[in-house]
Amino acid sequence: MPPSAVQDHEQRVAAVRAFNRFYTQHIGVLRDGWLDSSFSLTQARVLYEIAQRQPVTATVIARELQLDAGYLSRILQRFLKSGLVHKAASPSDGRQSLLSMTAKGRRAYAPVEARAIGQVGATLEKLSASGQERLVTSLRTAHSLLAGTHTPADIVLRPPRPGDLGWIVARHGAIYAEEYGWAEEFEGLCAQIVADFAKTFDANCERCWVAELDGENAGSAFLAKDSESVARLRLLLVEPSARGLGIGQRLTEECVRFARECGYRRITLWTHQNLTAARHIYARAGFTLTSSEAKHSFGQNVVSEHWDLTL
Repeated sequence: MPPSAVQDHEQRVAAVRAFNRFYTQHIGVLRDGWLDSSFSLTQARVLYEIAQRQPVTATVIARELQLDAGYLSRILQRFLKSGLVHKAASPSDGRQSLLSMTAKGRRAYAPVEARAIGQVGATLEKLSASGQERLVTSLRTAHSLLAGTHTPADIVLRPPRPGDLGWIVARHGAIYAEEYGWAEEFEGLCAQIVADFAKTFDANCERCWVAELDGENAGSAFLAKDSESVARLRLLLVEPSARGLGIGQRLTEECVRFARECGYRRITLWTHQNLTAARHIYARAGFTLTSSEAKHSFGQNVVSEHWDLTL
């Protein structure tokens, strides 16, 4: 790993650890009683799972919270002994017991739940409406990234908003410099492509799409008019953090759909041999390689390629 990459990794690790320290202190995880109750955070989470899922087995709780079975058993024994939780045999599996919260348990847990809601509400109230939206969007993004729960339905394709065209140029320059070592010449070319598109834009037969994920820009693509019968797919981009979700395929399919709707007879595009992910997307969409040429561009030796799709 290059020294710069090692330094970047160390800085990211430090940033995550710093946030962890801040947030655990902010919500009081390190205090003896969670939210001024007689329960630890783990005990409160177990009660929460029982309250939300009842009747539920200990196996499900252990899997959901990733708790050691012995540790969970000791917590549940305390709850059973104090009358907070009731255990009954499962009618479908005699080897399993079903856990439910008793009336005493509901009374004991209700203040904890109310304080938890109040704590979050107090945090949000310190922020403006836009600040609250930014925070919630960021938390959803973090949740989805760490849990790997994004689905194609989470992706929104929309027209560009003010500032998006500049973002497309900037992200092309930054990503291609980092991943392929391409020089500033490439970013300048992207800027020229975007400028030309904006200057002569024809809403009847040209489009730009921005892919949005959790409120953040995640990709882009252009369909520009080459001639009355030929369209050109340009500047297909997917953010590294959003790859693997089918965004590139969605953008390409939208370009093809719109080109057919406009009556184009062919779509052409220009790419490079080392852009393997993009080439795979084009091949899946039905494009075929029609020509290639080895050359020196953007400070690198590259193989330039032209691909076409007959509509």
